[in-house]
Amino acid sequence: MPGQPQALFGALDGALGAVLGYRLFTLMRYHAATGESERIYTTHPIEYPVGGRKALNMTPWAERVLTRQQPYLGRTPADVRSVFFDHALIASLGCGSVLNLPVVWNGRTLGTINLLHEEAWYDDADAGVGLLFAGLATAAYLTLEKTTP
Repeated sequence: MPGQPQALFGALDGALGAVLGYRLFTLMRYHAATGESERIYTTHPIEYPVGGRKALNMTPWAERVLTRQQPYLGRTPADVRSVFFDHALIASLGCGSVLNLPVVWNGRTLGTINLLHEEAWYDDADAGVGLLFAGLATAAYLTLEKTTP
């Protein structure tokens, strides 16, 4: 399919919206060398523009998702508040739960798929389904890695 990796990012958007649902969907690329995360796709470009970078501290969330490569499931606004500095903006979009999925290739974390929705939207079964999509996303992340620093 031409237009990679954006075409695959758009396909993930549609498929994850249909299967798991979301109010906010973003894809982040992890730059391990600099300890930063960079937004590479978003459904809310005003609030969360593509290209935005943020420094990541080794918080329990980062340890879980980026180091141990396990999903993070936050079911309540308190869960969201406990891990995201921009929780007020997240809440203003009607989001009170989150599912963060690591995108991993050959043991290396490439980034995350981030789904946010109303409170109590996601459960443990959604994390398992989401990891299947994270596996499908690896090709797009690897393509992006070859084309941009």
